[in-house]
Amino acid sequence: MPSEKLYREFQNLERKIQLVLNENKRLKDELNYTREENGTLKEKIDSQQASLNSFQDQMKINKLVNNKVVSDGDSAQLKETIDGYIKEIDKCIAHLAE
Repeated sequence: MPSEKLYREFQNLERKIQLVLNENKRLKDELNYTREENGTLKEKIDSQQASLNSFQDQMKINKLVNNKVVSDGDSAQLKETIDGYIKEIDKCIAHLAE
């Protein structure tokens, strides 16, 4: 009889160990997923921050162009030139972000 009781306790312990191992595996998988998601979100934040900085720079340049006292023809040409520079800078930023 005592060996039967020991056998049941042994089986109960094996079952509990298996449950703990399964939970451990699930938690490791969840941790890996969370780390990957965290990395992806950090990259997304960096990209959005770069876009925001670019937009803020464009706003500053537009304010400068709009406040600059020049003739209408010169103003249009200056704005066109600056817009071209902005587009080139944006391309460089996008290329660096890749």
